[in-house]
This record gives sequence, structure tokens and C-alpha cells, in this order.
Amino acid sequence: MRILLFLATNLAVMILVSVVFQLLGFQGVLMANGVDLNLQALLVLCGLFGFGGSLISLLLSKWMAKRSTGTTLIDQPRNREERWLLETVESISREAGIKMPEVGIFPSDAANAFATGWNRNDALVAVSAGLMRRFQPNEIRAVLAHEIGHVANGDMVTLSLIQGVVNTFVMFFARIIGHTVDRVVFKTERGYGLGYYAVTIVAEIVLGFLASAIVMAFSRYREYRADAAGAQLTTRGDMIAALQRLRAEQGAPGDLPGELTAFGIRSGKSGLANLFSSHPPLDDRIKALQS
Repeated sequence: MRILLFLATNLAVMILVSVVFQLLGFQGVLMANGVDLNLQALLVLCGLFGFGGSLISLLLSKWMAKRSTGTTLIDQPRNREERWLLETVESISREAGIKMPEVGIFPSDAANAFATGWNRNDALVAVSAGLMRRFQPNEIRAVLAHEIGHVANGDMVTLSLIQGVVNTFVMFFARIIGHTVDRVVFKTERGYGLGYYAVTIVAEIVLGFLASAIVMAFSRYREYRADAAGAQLTTRGDMIAALQRLRAEQGAPGDLPGELTAFGIRSGKSGLANLFSSHPPLDDRIKALQS
């Protein structure tokens, strides 16, 4: 869930950046002759906007997660369940060597959880109401350990850096494509015509979609690392049990496949579709822990 929320925020920021590009006339950096691109200057400019968009997404990640999921923070526990949740997160966080994150529950019947935040000592860990109802305490603890493992490993910071690189080159190559098509196809001799703007926007969308495979590959790799951290912070048996429970819920009648698919909880896809999956197949994650 944290990956999808981050990508959604990043997309919104990049759309805003594109609008700023248009308003400020930064649709490309031309040489003095007004015809040729200054590639070095363009790369620097795209880097500033690309990494800026990614870092803004990182800083907004916790706020966006609360707003988009309807997470209710637990400041003062109202019942035994909430008290147990706070105490469990505090215990695991202390074991992981991070500051106690904010803790919350969001209203979803699907078994889900996420952790996000701009640094390991200012994070948010949240679980769904469905997970709290149906999972055993040891399984919930393992899920929490997995999410805190993401925080302790600094996954959101690393993700923002990777996304910054991706943003930079998507913007860079989209504008090269727009510039080339505008000159060759639309025969614009100086400055830019409408063709440049249309082609650049389309190229940015297509390249952004293809480049998301890089972010998804990082996400899948980090899931294995977070599973390992969860096993270390609890036990390997509990982490495996939690993943097996998630796998069992995928085929349960009345499940919410759309939501599970969107947030990458269910088993990963096969073939080319797996390139754009944020999580590896649950069977692969279980086997990795068992071995």
C-alpha cells in the first residue's frame, strides 16, 4: 500500500511540475540559435524537478496515507485491542532500533497493513480493521514486524531516490522525443509548436508507465528484505504463518479482490505482468523464508 500511495502522490506532483514547466516556459532548454537542445542544461533542469517531485512525495507520504485510507490514529487506547497494538508496535520498534512510530487503524475489511514516513524516526504504521479481527495475535505481530522492517531499512527514502532518478530521465527523454517530433514531423523551425507539447505529454505518460517497472522491481526486492526483518523481530514461524493466512484469504468467499489487487496483497502475477507487480508471489515469499 505504501508503494501505491507514494506513486499516486508522485504522479500528482509530476503533473503539477509539468504545468509549472508550461507556465514558466521550461518546455526545453534551447541553444542560443533557438533550434537545438542544450542537453546538459535540460538534464540538470529535469533532475531538479524530478528529484524535487520525489522528495515532495516523500514528505507528504504520511499525510497522504492518513487522508486516503481514513486511518484513525491511536493516541490514547480506548480498549484492550488498541492497547495491545500500541504496546506491540512499541516493543518491536525498540527491538528494531527506531523511534516509536504513529499507530493507526483504517476501515477496510481486507487484511492489509502499511508503513510510511519520510524517515525511520517519523513514521506511521497502520493496520486494517479486517486484519485485526481475523488474524491471530502472533500473525498480527509478524505483520507489524514486517512493516517496521520497511521503516528500519529506510525503504521509503531509498524509494524516493530511485523515483527521483526515474522522474529525471522520464522528463528528459520525453522532451527530447517531443523536440524531435516537433522538428521532423511538424516542421517547426524555431521555438516550439503545439506538436511539441502534445507529444511531450504523451511520451511522459508512456515512459512513466514503462519506468514504473524499475520501482516495482525495487519494491519486490524490498518485500523479501522486510519479510526477513519480520522473521528476525518475531520468529520465522510467525512470519510464515502470517503470509500463509494472507494466501488463504485470497480465495475466501466474499473477499475483496479489487482492493487486494490494487494494494499488492495477493499473490504476484506471472509473465510480463509481474514486472508491474509491487509484491512477489506469496508462495515465493514463503519459500524464501523456509529456505
